Amino acid sequence: MEAMAIEGLLRAGGIEAVLIGSSSLPTLPFEVRVPREEADAARRLIEEAKASGPQAAEEEELSTES
Repeated sequence: MEAMAIEGLLRAGGIEAVLIGSSSLPTLPFEVRVPREEADAARRLIEEAKASGPQAAEEEELSTES
């Protein structure tokens, strides 16, 4: 679930992201991968989202849906 949320956050932020993992074995870890040249921007976006908390993330998601 967390990997899917991070993938969505990155995509909403304009960063191409791919979720890697097996849906048939959901107990194994998933990875979110981004292009190397966007890695620093992806890290900053994730850190900003963590600092803002879940409420800000929810508000951002709602604003991109309309």
